[in-house]
Amino acid sequence: MIRNIKKLDYHILILLFLFMIISTLLIKSATTYDEQYHNLYIKNMINYAIGFVVLIVTALWDYRLVVKMSYYIYGIALLLLVAVYKLGSKINGATGWFELPFGFNFQPAELMKIVLILSIVKLLEKKNYDPLQITRDVVPMALMTLIPFILVLKQPDLGNAVIYLVILFAMLWMGNMKYRHMLLLILLIAASLIAFVYSYIHYHDSIERYLLDKKLGHWSERIDTYLMPDQASDDAAYHVKKTITAIGSGQLSGEGFMQGSSKNRGRIPFAYSDSIFAVIGEEFGFIGCSALIALYLILISRLLFMNTGSAYIAGIMAVGVSAVLLFQIFENIGMLMGLMPLTGITLPFISYGGTSIIINMFSIGLILSAQIHRD
Repeated sequence: MIRNIKKLDYHILILLFLFMIISTLLIKSATTYDEQYHNLYIKNMINYAIGFVVLIVTALWDYRLVVKMSYYIYGIALLLLVAVYKLGSKINGATGWFELPFGFNFQPAELMKIVLILSIVKLLEKKNYDPLQITRDVVPMALMTLIPFILVLKQPDLGNAVIYLVILFAMLWMGNMKYRHMLLLILLIAASLIAFVYSYIHYHDSIERYLLDKKLGHWSERIDTYLMPDQASDDAAYHVKKTITAIGSGQLSGEGFMQGSSKNRGRIPFAYSDSIFAVIGEEFGFIGCSALIALYLILISRLLFMNTGSAYIAGIMAVGVSAVLLFQIFENIGMLMGLMPLTGITLPFISYGGTSIIINMFSIGLILSAQIHRD
């Protein structure tokens, strides 16, 4: 065991420790104006402590055993998604959390991210870069993704549902889908997006009424804010306007730690979670934002280029985990700057969220395990 501990990539551990410090300080700053959330930074440190334990235990355990059990874990994760829809608590408009003792919550949709990656890895483990077959490989992968996608969409949690599609696309690409099939898929996605935008703009009132009937009015507001910002209601556009203002007011070096004017007036919605990047921009400016993005790029590059030996499944797993992190970073920062639609996706390792932190640490632990137990 000691020998395996010495094999751990300490560069990644240092990066994660830096994320913990940054996250805790930002959450402390983001909650100073509201006594209701004054202890979230303490909970964040507890979440990280649990996460580091999970990471180290996972890294020391052979990841192939986890892959071997992935179908069973997938079944359990699906049951949790069904159960949380019926028994869970509603937070920020989605019924996706189980309440735990001491004020903590558990979100099964976060667990499903890594479980879906592992299950697809299990499905492809014998392919060894052979081209994917439509009926034998692609269809099962799509079905495996579609079930949790529908369950999470019903919560309704659009952000995590979209992440499952990102996982599928990344795994199809890494699994060596034939180029013509991949091109057709990309064209289909592009055509679907164009058709959706056209339909939404031209049949806006009908679609809006339908979403309101389904109690999905916030989806309509978010789409309006992105596609038709001039026509969006003040309430719908408020979130993006305030985050853009906060990020812009930071200029080069920011207003200073704990000194963010918009944040201190409570004008940044969900400052400790979804909108925490706006706090970084306001208090640490362009320099702080750039430094955080640089840390992310270093982490993802080390995950992608880590020496995991000749194991085919380790490479697919690393790409899946990295794709999730990259998409979340891009979407979270983009939505706060008005470049992407609002989805509620949080900033990995920085936003408050115990399930997210622990699952991300588990995911990285699996990649470290692949390095330690490489062939």
